[in-house]
Amino acid sequence: MSPGKEMDEVALLRHKLAEAETELSRRRDAEQTSEARFRMLADASPAMIWMSTPDAVYTYYNPSWLEFRGTTLEQETGEGWSERIHPDDRELFLETYLKAFSARQPFRAEYRIRRAGGDFRWIEDSGVPRHDETGAFLGYIGSAADINDRKRGVYVPDEESVRMVLALTERERQVLVLIADGKSTKEAAAQLGISYKTADSHRSRILEKLGVHETASMVRCAIRAGLIEP
Repeated sequence: MSPGKEMDEVALLRHKLAEAETELSRRRDAEQTSEARFRMLADASPAMIWMSTPDAVYTYYNPSWLEFRGTTLEQETGEGWSERIHPDDRELFLETYLKAFSARQPFRAEYRIRRAGGDFRWIEDSGVPRHDETGAFLGYIGSAADINDRKRGVYVPDEESVRMVLALTERERQVLVLIADGKSTKEAAAQLGISYKTADSHRSRILEKLGVHETASMVRCAIRAGLIEP
C-alpha cells in the first residue's frame, strides 16, 4: 500500500470516528434535554410520580410523592421505601413489580404505604417501561394515586389467602383476577391473547392450587387476598 493511500484511509477512519462521536454527543444532549424537561413537568405535577433505573432501583420521586410520604428524596430512593409498605402487602407488590420489570411489561398494583403522620393509606401504583430513541431500556416510570377513600371497608387480606395466591404463576393470577371480575374463561382468554384451551387449563390449575371446586370459591379467595374489591 502506498503511503498516500494509507494516509487517506487513516483520514477516512478519523473522519468516521469524529462523526460517531458527534452523533453520540448529540444523543446525550437530547437525552439530557428530554430528562430536564420531564423533571420540570414532574416536579410541578400534583400526581405522585417516580422513576427507576434499568436495575429496578428507584432513583426519583417528585415533590407530590415526597409530601405524601413526609420524606426527603435521599430517604426515599434506593430500596428503603419498600420497608414502609404494609407488611401484609409488601411481598405481593414486590413480586408483581419485579416480574413486570423482568418481562418489560406495564403493571398496576394496589397496596398500603405509610404516609406523613404515620398512618397507612391505600394507593394505586402503575408503571411502564421507558426507552431511549435507540430502543435501549432505561428503567420504569410510574405514578401513584391515593385511593384510600375508595378502599374503605375493603376486606383486609388474610395471610393464608395471600400465601395461596402467591403460589400461583403470574399468568394464573391474571386469569384469576379476570374470572373473579366476572369474565368468562373465553373472555379472559381473549383479553390475555391466549387460546381458550390455555385459559381453561390455567383455570383448572387455579382451582387445584386454591383447593376449591367452583368459581364462587375462586372469587372469595381473590377477595380475601386483596386482588379484587368485594
